[in-house]
Amino acid sequence: MRYTNIFGNNTLRHNPGSSKSISFFLLQRGGYLRSLGSGLFAMMPMGNRVIDKIKNIIKDELENLGGQEVDLPIVVPLNLWKKTGRDKIIADEMISFSDRQGHEYVLSPSHIESMTQLARTSINSYRDFPRFVYQFKEKFRDEEKDKGGLYRAKEFTMNDAYSFHRSYSDLNNFFPKVFQAYLNIFEKCGVDIISAQSAVGTVSGDRAYEFLKECSWGDNIVISCPECGYKASADIAVGVKKQYTENPRLPKEVATPDCGTRDKLSKFLNIPLEKIGVTELYKTVDGFILVVCRGDYDVSIEKLSRLIGSAVIGLATKDEVEANDLAPGYIFPSNEKTGFPLVVDDSISGSDNLVVGSDRLGYHIKNVNFGIDFESKIVGDIVRIHSDDKCIYCRSSLEEKNTIEIGNIFKIGDFYSKAIGLSFTEENGEISYPYMGTYGIGLGRLLMGIVEANHDDKGIIWPKHLAPYNFFLMGIGKSFRVKNVVEELFEQLGSDVLFDDRHESIGVKFKDFELLGLPYRIVVSAKSLQEGKAEFYERKTGKTWDVPLELVNKTCTSLLEDSE
Repeated sequence: MRYTNIFGNNTLRHNPGSSKSISFFLLQRGGYLRSLGSGLFAMMPMGNRVIDKIKNIIKDELENLGGQEVDLPIVVPLNLWKKTGRDKIIADEMISFSDRQGHEYVLSPSHIESMTQLARTSINSYRDFPRFVYQFKEKFRDEEKDKGGLYRAKEFTMNDAYSFHRSYSDLNNFFPKVFQAYLNIFEKCGVDIISAQSAVGTVSGDRAYEFLKECSWGDNIVISCPECGYKASADIAVGVKKQYTENPRLPKEVATPDCGTRDKLSKFLNIPLEKIGVTELYKTVDGFILVVCRGDYDVSIEKLSRLIGSAVIGLATKDEVEANDLAPGYIFPSNEKTGFPLVVDDSISGSDNLVVGSDRLGYHIKNVNFGIDFESKIVGDIVRIHSDDKCIYCRSSLEEKNTIEIGNIFKIGDFYSKAIGLSFTEENGEISYPYMGTYGIGLGRLLMGIVEANHDDKGIIWPKHLAPYNFFLMGIGKSFRVKNVVEELFEQLGSDVLFDDRHESIGVKFKDFELLGLPYRIVVSAKSLQEGKAEFYERKTGKTWDVPLELVNKTCTSLLEDSE
């Protein structure tokens, strides 16, 4: 490919935007992608060449497990989501609309419902199992935080796969095979992965694992124990929480003007966060609940949902809090006023003399104790563990790692089968529902993960088998002989070479080569031609060597064979 023929071939000298991700900057600066708006990105020709190679790696692994490729529409009937109840759970992230006949549709943020519906047309008998299908498909989610580049894009491409099994034991036997296939995929892509048990989230199900890349700017926190090897997402991680016990004292109301947050209250009263009891109103698919946790912890939606047995949508708005005659930021931990269920984290039950809201704006109450001044029957672990806590298995200190999620796998059982009406006939004539697994890799996230793992301060360093082109060819000098030799090499080397035919300085071309991250640079100059050679340079190692012109093609072939 001639550089001048590439659509969008202009590189950028400065980082666009304000993202913390070096990979996102490098992909934009190198012309691999372009932003079209907040959370919306166009993949450019060279970016697509990399994505195609990633897809081939994924295809090979999934088809080794019997996977077959399908392609579902991004627009699906809203009624499918109503059947599973997920239309309410992720309503804020989902775009819905009606066609001219009044039929309701959504831009799919996920394809589990529609894939289950598709399976209804193909699975009827116990003889039809197992089945494993996958696709590469766009999704749309109205992300609230869309500043993370491809990591938090509104529209994105996923490889999502689905397995259907006659029994739960068959699903259990297949699940580890996909787990290993994912590890193989990430290893082939040159990305060091942390696998950790994770929340099932809005997908629901019995068990889930995330595949994560450690990254300083990542917002997925993994809790791990360096002693026993325990690893889990902070959303579901368990640990031994610190307890703060002392002799209970009498409650006392104190004025706390403009202290509607835990941080402001802590500063105003000069007390640590662990001395504060925070009561908040949450929305679930079944109504409102009151939730109490200690000020040094944050509520885990996943743990809260599991404890109450109902999907939690999120925090109530200020208007919803006030509509229920509650004071935002000053709620007392009691359901006497509202009748809503009161859910209490077990750190509250093990801490004495807390400061809590008084149900009056501008006032809190000191020395409030669970079991004396308020109580509840719904008590459990509903918060995100952090590194100040101890491992529940070996009592060692825990660690926190910032990561980005690249892939995940879920055992979702027969929930979707029953909700959508996917059933089959057993040998004895009875009707049963298949057990399902769902598996996903975000292609944009994986692309960013690859660059995060393969770059330096000059630009990207692509692994050979993922590079858009493996060779960057250029000439130095204006002589016709140099131009003719470079043109001849370009014709010989074929489609895996990027020929920089621009009228730019040597320095610009060298910098762009480093930014683009192609594995090898081949330079022909008047000086090298005097010896009948071309200069090779390896991007990863900085190694330079000369090759006779008649052996350039053979050398390129050998370099690529060495990477296989």
